[in-house]
Formats: sequence, structure tokens, C-alpha cells
Amino acid sequence: METVQGSIDMIWVMLGAILVFFMHAGFAMVETGFTRSKNTLNILMKNLLTLSLGAILYFFVGFGFMFGESAFGVIGTDGFALFGREDIAFFVFQSVFAATCATIISGAVAERMKLSSYLLLVIVMAGVIYPVVGHWVWGGGWLSKLGFIDFAGSTVVHMTGAIGAFIAVLMIGPRIGKYSNGIVNIIPGHSIPLGALGVFILWVGWFGFNGASTLTADPALVPPIIANTLFAASSAVLSTALYTKIKYKKLDASITLNGALSGLVGITAGCANVSLISAIIIGLIAGILMTEGIRFLDVTLKMDDPVGAIAVHGITGIWGTLAVGLFDTSNGLFINGDMGLLGIQAIGILAVIIWTSTTVFGFLYIVKIFTPLRVTKEEEITGLDFTEHGSQAYELNDVFPGVKKNAEEFAQRLTQLGKGY
Repeated sequence: METVQGSIDMIWVMLGAILVFFMHAGFAMVETGFTRSKNTLNILMKNLLTLSLGAILYFFVGFGFMFGESAFGVIGTDGFALFGREDIAFFVFQSVFAATCATIISGAVAERMKLSSYLLLVIVMAGVIYPVVGHWVWGGGWLSKLGFIDFAGSTVVHMTGAIGAFIAVLMIGPRIGKYSNGIVNIIPGHSIPLGALGVFILWVGWFGFNGASTLTADPALVPPIIANTLFAASSAVLSTALYTKIKYKKLDASITLNGALSGLVGITAGCANVSLISAIIIGLIAGILMTEGIRFLDVTLKMDDPVGAIAVHGITGIWGTLAVGLFDTSNGLFINGDMGLLGIQAIGILAVIIWTSTTVFGFLYIVKIFTPLRVTKEEEITGLDFTEHGSQAYELNDVFPGVKKNAEEFAQRLTQLGKGY
């Protein structure tokens, strides 16, 4: 029976790893749909390279930093390249998580960051920054000893990636034409259907993201985790739809799609620790916080995030982590009146923000000394598909009649259009 149970557990974790891997297709579709068509190939290549580079880096260094023997509760010190480790199933599951953290940055810096500079950031995120945070929480580090709870990664994965995205956006600046004379200009994405497809893919993948974080096929734990995941996302969609309808007199499609993701991020920390009713409440609040967060970042702070990644993964990641301190079925403030867990959750959030922001800023500052972080004005106007990859994602002959299949002429036509197609 132990052998059978072990095999079932392994299959469940591997299924979860496959679902989380498939989430990268979702990220690619969301980012592609919410940005302009002239940058489609660049978005797809960034996601593909992030996944591939992240997996290799995590194998050689990241996994050891995250789950190796702890040095003062701060960082792991062994297990690099799985030396001395036999838990390959656990490694595979964790490696797709590492790539997920890094790819959050991709959407926020879309349409103007150099591919080479972005990949350098992926290296440090997947190789060092994310694994250190993971060690603090999941690898026996100091936050886990305090009693910090983040079951599947609202802070470890999502908030860490969002803080990295925030610093990167702060340093590279907004897209050309986004802000002019105090006016915030809307730069619409080219395919909301692609974005919607990405959201549904991410939603399905999240069942593995949260559910397989049990690391066992526990019949008492897995069903409520998946139910909480479903309910939080659903309630966030409803609250976002209603809130945008009331505030803007129109039900905003793109924000409502992000509403689903905000509920998923919000429930990730406490999916195994809260009741079904609490999951619904967490999702309802997450949708509203995300909606206001996007507006605050875009209008007040002038942070140009084409896909809303910072609000979706950062603001609701913070909310989801704090929500554990409020709704935890054993020690939540609303359950037993004890603020202890809520305080520990706040300490963890603050520590991760300080670590991630300082390391990302320091790294990008050094990179900026040797190479620009963003493409030139001409390259941005032309589109990164042509300037970075020498091609385009779509056949545009019908849109630009008479244009020969000549790279130089194609680039000139796009440049003449100003913002580009």
C-alpha cells in the first residue's frame, strides 16, 4: 500500500507540474493579446526563453539555494545540480514555479525592454532572488520558523515577480506615447480573444499550481484547495465586472479578465488554510483591489504596465498573504481574534519587498552601465518583432497593400505610421 500511495502521490505532483508548465502558454497569450501586434514575436520568444533558461538555471543553482541545507535561515548551501538529491519529482514541480515567477516581469516591461537585458534579469531572478525568498518560506528559512504561511506562493512566486516588475518598469520608463502633457493615453492590445484564452489556460493551470502544492494526493486536502481556487477566481470576476460597471458605466472586458487572475493570486497563499466562504470573500476583495491598483499605478504613479501584471500579482499577492492572517481556520484574526499571525504575514511581506526591490534595482543599475535596458526610439516605433527577430507574427499584406516582402521597406512603412500597427 505504501508503494501504491507513493506512486499516486508522484503522479499527482507530476500532473501538477504539467499544469503549471502549461500556464506559460497562458502567460504568453495574455501578454500577446494585451499588447500590440508588432511585438507579438518578441512576447512569445521572451516567454519561451524564460521557461527554458529558468529551468536550467534552477537545476544548477536555484534549487540548491532554495532547498539546500540552510545557512542561518537565509540561503541553502547544497543540492546544486541535484547532487546528493533523489527527489526529482519535487525538483520538476519547483522548477516550473521558478520560471513562473520570472515570467511575470515579461508582461510589465513589454514593448520596450531589450531582450538581452530582460534575459539577464531572468538569470538573476530564477537563479538567486526567487530561490532565496523560497528558502525563507519553504526551505526551512527564518520566515518559516516565525510561522509565516504562504501555501502555494502569493508572496514567494507572485509578489516577488511583481516587485521585480515594478523596479524594472520604474527604471526603463513608459512606452512612447503612453503619457503626454499630463494625459494618460490608452494603448489598446491587439487581441482580447487571445488574452481571454490565456486567462482560461491560467485558470486551469492554477488548479495544479495550488492543488499539487500539497505534494501528496491527499483526499482530505486537495478537493477543498481546488474548490477555494475556483471560488476565489469566480468571485473576483464578479466583483471586478460589477465594480467596473458601476464606476465606469461599462463592464470592462480586459480588467474583468484580469479579475480572474487577481482572485487566483489572492487565494494562492491561503488555499489550504481558509474556508470556502472565506475564499469567496478573498476573491471579491481581490477583484476590487486589482481594479483600483491598475488605475493607481497607471494614472497616479505613471507606471506603464501593459498587462496589469504589477497590480494582479503584486497588490493582490500582498492582499492574499495578509488574508491568511485574517481568515486562517486556526489562527486568523477573524476566527480567534489573535493578531499574531497577521503580524507575521506583514513581516514576511515587508522582508520580501526589501530583498527583491534592492537586489533587482542593484542588478539592473549595473547592467545599465554596460548596455541599455530598453530599445531605441526607432526600434520601439518599428516594433520589436522586426528589430529583435527580423520578422513579424502576422501576414500584413492585406493591411499594407503593395508592401513588398522586403524587410527594409516594411520597417519604413511601420515607422511612417508613428506608433505602428
